[in-house]
Amino acid sequence: MIDGQPYRQVGDVAPARIVLVADHASNFVPDEVELGVDPSLLDNHIAVDIGVEGVADRLARRHGIPAHIACVSRLVCDLHREPDNPAAVPTTSDGHLIPGNIGADFDRRIRTYHAPYHDALAKWLDATNPALIISLHSFTPKLESAGEQREVEIGLLYNQDDRAARHAIRLFSEQNLNVGDNEPYSGKELNATMNRHAEAHGRPYCAIEIRNDLISTEAGQARFAAMIADIAGRVLLALETE
Repeated sequence: MIDGQPYRQVGDVAPARIVLVADHASNFVPDEVELGVDPSLLDNHIAVDIGVEGVADRLARRHGIPAHIACVSRLVCDLHREPDNPAAVPTTSDGHLIPGNIGADFDRRIRTYHAPYHDALAKWLDATNPALIISLHSFTPKLESAGEQREVEIGLLYNQDDRAARHAIRLFSEQNLNVGDNEPYSGKELNATMNRHAEAHGRPYCAIEIRNDLISTEAGQARFAAMIADIAGRVLLALETE
């Protein structure tokens, strides 16, 4: 964590047309938390959105899109869940038991990690006053608890507000990618951060899911950072000319 906080912000906290949020960018587990899992699982998709931190940093440092980036593993506290959702402190994930979270002090986890992250995000968004928010995640090609291979390469998720997603689906499809429309899962079921910080305020957003094998290397991260920056700019232009 940075200065004891479960987030870091890259780029100027000033008015910005496009900003980025990465809820699952870190696999860090504070010393005070004992998850009771094999350490190798911290590099698994159940602990971190593989590749997202690299893409987010490139977007902020090289493409001028400021980023609010999580600094704690989703196994410690899932910041992309509502604060009263039991899954915010998961006891299982993709078939793996998280024994240290069974009987954990749920309210303390929320106070220590979830609330500071979202309070800071709310203030940051008010300060940057963005015209478009990018919410960035990655997903595994195949869940261990399910047999089907996910053929989608990039997905656009949304709940009620699909203004930006519709443009982004078209633009990513033009890159010869297999694009999912509310796939590999639906934003109508899982959209907590954007429901709270975008839809509740009428802010357009693109919730982007990238298959993690495509961004597991620096080359892949650089490729998708450049692509997302370009498409985000074109989505914003389309929104402004509607």
